[in-house]
Amino acid sequence: MRPVIALFSSILIAAETPVAPTHPHAPMPSYTAAEKRHWSFQPIAVTPPPKFTSPVDQAWTTNPIDAFILERLAKDGLRPAPRADRITLLRRASLDITGLLPTPAEVEAFVADKSPQAWSKVVDRLLASPAYGERWAQHWLDVVRFGETEGFEYDNHRPDAWRYRDYVVHAVNTDKPYPEFVKEQLAGDEMNPNHEQLRIAAGFQRLGAIRRNAGNQEVASSRNEVLTEMTNIVGSAFLGMTLGCARCHDHKFDAIKQSDYYRVQGYFASTVDYDVPLTSSADQAAWKQKFDAVESQLKKMRSQMKMLKGEDLVKMEGQYKSKEAELPAPLPSLFSVKTDLDKTAPIHLLARGEYTMKGATVGMRPPGILAGPDLPELPLKTENPRTKLAEWMFNPNNPLPARVMANRIWANHFGRGIVATPNDFGRMGSRPTHRELLDYLADQYRSNGWQMKPLHRQILLSNAYQQAVANPIAGKLGAQKDPDKILLWAFPRKRMDAEQLRDSMLAVSGELNPKVGGPSVLLPVQPELVNLLYKPHQWVATKDVAEHNRRSVYLIQKRNLRLPFMEVFDLPDRSASCARRESSTHAPQALEMLNGEMTNRLAQAFAARLKAEAGSVAAKQVDLAYRLATSRLPSPAEKQTALAFLRTQPLEEFALAILNLNAFIYVN
Repeated sequence: MRPVIALFSSILIAAETPVAPTHPHAPMPSYTAAEKRHWSFQPIAVTPPPKFTSPVDQAWTTNPIDAFILERLAKDGLRPAPRADRITLLRRASLDITGLLPTPAEVEAFVADKSPQAWSKVVDRLLASPAYGERWAQHWLDVVRFGETEGFEYDNHRPDAWRYRDYVVHAVNTDKPYPEFVKEQLAGDEMNPNHEQLRIAAGFQRLGAIRRNAGNQEVASSRNEVLTEMTNIVGSAFLGMTLGCARCHDHKFDAIKQSDYYRVQGYFASTVDYDVPLTSSADQAAWKQKFDAVESQLKKMRSQMKMLKGEDLVKMEGQYKSKEAELPAPLPSLFSVKTDLDKTAPIHLLARGEYTMKGATVGMRPPGILAGPDLPELPLKTENPRTKLAEWMFNPNNPLPARVMANRIWANHFGRGIVATPNDFGRMGSRPTHRELLDYLADQYRSNGWQMKPLHRQILLSNAYQQAVANPIAGKLGAQKDPDKILLWAFPRKRMDAEQLRDSMLAVSGELNPKVGGPSVLLPVQPELVNLLYKPHQWVATKDVAEHNRRSVYLIQKRNLRLPFMEVFDLPDRSASCARRESSTHAPQALEMLNGEMTNRLAQAFAARLKAEAGSVAAKQVDLAYRLATSRLPSPAEKQTALAFLRTQPLEEFALAILNLNAFIYVN
């Protein structure tokens, strides 16, 4: 062979021979001075509450919260509103803390209590109520995008995911310290693999949507999606950082490098799904036998369908769905995860987030802007990796968890956070309206053992919280300078959210089932909606009709089918973290409240309750209806209008009208 031909041959052979790609290790990132100066990365600064010389101001600012609020109002020449009346206050706090209206007996007791401690006793009673955990668990479930199905096309049900919801309700009611709460969710299985509740808490790792129609979940594309879900929620829920924006490239606005993103992902590289069985080996074997028998027939039908067309195919598809419905229900288990170092996935920087475009490798490390230069990067196969992430989360040098959670608590009382973007404390998020107050609240939260109830109590006892919604003192100036009441020159009026509204309708009608916990409830839904599902046989209404009147937190959270009543009142999509509920106003809401099946059914139950408790006298029925729905008696004009209505219309129509009152639906 001539030398030149031999040379070209060797080149061609080398080009055709696959060479294992080499991936350098990503260098540690650096940050500019400006990036380091961003307000949310600074240590929590405890500023003494402002002092006032005016006796009126001194009397209003006995709570440090009020001092910070009044100082900010003074800069714009604004004054706070007068105190709301007792009935308004009780209704506001009851809906805030428990998600339920106060009963007439509770209203009467508070109005009659003339002691200086009357309000603080109400606050303590509400915080001690089991309904508090049911209400405030919902806020956390929004943040972590809790769903009981997998989303995407198949949207398979997760029959044991409800245990995580019950874990959160219990944690809130017992005021579990936040570091424990977070650590159990990030690493409960590593803390104690034999502890049932810790296993359930670790199910947090699996709350994200997952693609099943992609086939094998162990393939690189599916595994990458799972790791992405695990990583993104850490930034959103715990750190208030848009960490997910750095998946494809360095963050365009915040001090988060792409290598930061994948180093956080490294903590989950050895995390795999794990369902802990709660049944005996014999039961599991019997279940598998039934499952295999049906699955064998389904496999044959799938083969037959490949050769069919037209009407024959349609007929066979119907038979297939019927046979699929015969698959045995999954056995009870703990929906959880475990660390398996033998299955640790290598973590690469991925160009544009594409799993096939692997770049440099990384180990495990928190975001560098928060970790500081001295925290070492750990290898991926380090024991108990998620425990190490959880422990770092509450390092004294990390100011974000305290700030973020204090802001969430404030937002769920006032309808808006001091930072209006609770999941984004970065440059593109809102700047705090009262930065010193936010740090004061964060410090109080830490100082009180990272427990929510002391912070709730301080907020509810403040004069800022007890203001009326109307402020004749601020008048037009307040409306001009701060129309949304961001500075709190009056209390911001709020509409009930979907859960509050449904639960309150159940309560005033006397239909509310107070049962706590357990498997989620599936309500009857129009067949037209169910049939749109890929697997409609999965939606079977709970047989026990009494279960249909449970609190809304116990309704199943199916990603591909939101209950029409809940959706129309802004129930969030469970595929992404919901930082704050929106409150829209549109025609379908009025149509649902007037013509909806549930509203009319509960109006009939409400009318039956009025007859049973107030007798046949119309005036007494009107009084009771207002006391139950609005926590007060009707005004003379309201009573006259109601009595005139009842002279020509049935009581059921009157009950429906009461449920449509602004005085019922809105929180003043």
